[in-house]
Amino acid sequence: MDPDTREELRHLLSTSGTMAGLCITAATLFATLRKVDAKTVVDDIFVLSALLFLLCTYCVFWALRTKNLHSGKVLARMADVLFAVALTAMVSAGFIMTYTLW
Repeated sequence: MDPDTREELRHLLSTSGTMAGLCITAATLFATLRKVDAKTVVDDIFVLSALLFLLCTYCVFWALRTKNLHSGKVLARMADVLFAVALTAMVSAGFIMTYTLW
């Protein structure tokens, strides 16, 4: 794997880990500060986003550790897709939370 790709993967590793923590924090704060004692779809979306960011982190870690060039490229592509889907879900949850509940 070329050095530029490895550097991008290292950035994605730290960013996806941070975003997973942010999603868990958002879900926890949302559940704590909510006046109604009901679970909403926003909670589920934030938790799903955290899971996808975690899977992205695993894919990046394995892509950086593998010696097989083809496997590394496949894992890097999977990490990119997982990150994009998780980020889209997280932003969608923010919009849903803002425009329907508050």
